[in-house]
Amino acid sequence: MCKSKMAIKASVPTRRSQSSSTATTTKSSSFSNRYTSTSSSSTSSSTTYTKASTSSSVSTLSSLRDSLPENPHIYDISEIRSATNNFLAKRHNNNSSIASWRCTLRGRSTVIFQRKFRRKIHTDQLKEMLSIICRNHHVSIVKLLGASVSGDHIYLVYDHVQGANLAECLRNPRNPNFTVLSTWISRMQVAADLAHGLDYIHNSAGFNLVHNHIKNSSIIVTEPHFNARICHFGTAQLCGEIRDDDKDGDDGDNENNSSKVNRSDSGITQFEGVRGYMAPEFMVSGVPSQKADVYAFGVLVLELLSGEEPLKYKLDKIRGDYVRTSLIETARDAIQGGGGGGGGHGRLRTWVDRRLKDSFPVEVAEKLTRLALECVHSEADQRPNMGRVVGKISKLYLESKFWSDNIKIPAGVSVSLAPR
Repeated sequence: MCKSKMAIKASVPTRRSQSSSTATTTKSSSFSNRYTSTSSSSTSSSTTYTKASTSSSVSTLSSLRDSLPENPHIYDISEIRSATNNFLAKRHNNNSSIASWRCTLRGRSTVIFQRKFRRKIHTDQLKEMLSIICRNHHVSIVKLLGASVSGDHIYLVYDHVQGANLAECLRNPRNPNFTVLSTWISRMQVAADLAHGLDYIHNSAGFNLVHNHIKNSSIIVTEPHFNARICHFGTAQLCGEIRDDDKDGDDGDNENNSSKVNRSDSGITQFEGVRGYMAPEFMVSGVPSQKADVYAFGVLVLELLSGEEPLKYKLDKIRGDYVRTSLIETARDAIQGGGGGGGGHGRLRTWVDRRLKDSFPVEVAEKLTRLALECVHSEADQRPNMGRVVGKISKLYLESKFWSDNIKIPAGVSVSLAPR
């Protein structure tokens, strides 16, 4: 669904000329073709604007229609096989445990994910959920186009989005000193987009949806404004990871959730999760919830602030064992040592990603860190809901924008996102 190298395509205006008895020249706009400019060579030198041709209007309506929610596509498995060369085509992401292919399906650039059903879902129920999910549309969510079912597997077809995932943007193993997100405002943009997208999933998309796959590799960052988009929308519901009685809304998990865990014939608990992003109650019960999504979102915000992975293991030569470092623990230490009434921010400054070159509003960074720590509270019912989180992050984004607009880049200094 993403490329490690992102390119910005520049649109080139086209010009067409026609000769007639009145020597009229028509110029088409490079952006929308909504208006045409006509100049007369005889006596008038003024330019007048008229409505574009019928074909241009049809083109504009077509592009508008493509941006609107659409009915779900129920693909035949033969279409999926043909598009993926019978699943022999090159995988979209070889580093992922989930099989995926980038291909063209019904004339559209898509990414197909192959997932296994966690539990059986009735066909009518699957169609109803698919209809609700596909009709939802948000600028911060990668659009689900449709699905196909074959045996124990479901093939989810998503719109392809040009960009790179958040993990690649934050950390480049070949060049540790480089990051695409080299400015504070770019990271605030990502945080704000994620908050709005997750709030939409929880509170506006229908029947209290849960994402259950919030992690750095599930976030696509696009140029030129570093907007973020959430992948795998609807996966948890369509793959049977969530039952109707598992949805907890904003009330946290109840005492009987442990009895709802899906189990295999051997009695082994089966659930998906990425270490470092899993809420404590999810690791115990395996039951996805909105509060668990909030926890994963909090980890992502801390990751944006520090540039570090959620969990790191370092060899202690003296003890001869690996020592685990938690991003949540280091963030708490930074706040306890960097905030306070004395106004000292030394610990926080050293904790924030050094590649930002100490160029960020410290007060905003502290507030955002404290908000993220609220999201990763060990008790689910102590975490804020995404509606409250969006309000706070929107305010912090505006403060950051004001700060950024007042920062002047010295003359003669070049700025480049390319690694050196």
